[in-house]
Amino acid sequence: MPGIPANFGALRIWCRPGALARRRAGILMRLLAGIGGGYTLAALFTMTLSIGLPLPRSEAVLTATMASFAIYAAAIVWAFAAPGVLRAWAGLPAVAVALALALALLQGRSP
Repeated sequence: MPGIPANFGALRIWCRPGALARRRAGILMRLLAGIGGGYTLAALFTMTLSIGLPLPRSEAVLTATMASFAIYAAAIVWAFAAPGVLRAWAGLPAVAVALALALALLQGRSP
C-alpha cells in the first residue's frame, strides 16, 4: 500500500513526541486499575455474597467464590473498555463503595 513504510518501526517518527509514552502510560494505568480494582471488587463481592446468600455457609462461600472469577474478569474488561483512564479509575471504586455499603448492612443484620 502506498504511504505505509515497509519498516513499521518507522511509524514512531510519524507520532508526536511523547505520544508513544502517553499511550504506554495509559495502558499501564488501565492494567493497574483492572488488576488492583478487579481484585478488590472480587474480594468485596465474595464477602458480600457469602453473607447475603440464604444457603448453608459452605455452599454460600463456594458459590460466591466461583462467581467472583466472573467479577474479576469483568473488572479487567471494564478497565480497558472505559472511554478514558479516569473513567476506568472512577468506575471501579464506585462499585467497590456500593459493595462495601452492602457488606456493612448485611453484617449489621441479625442472623
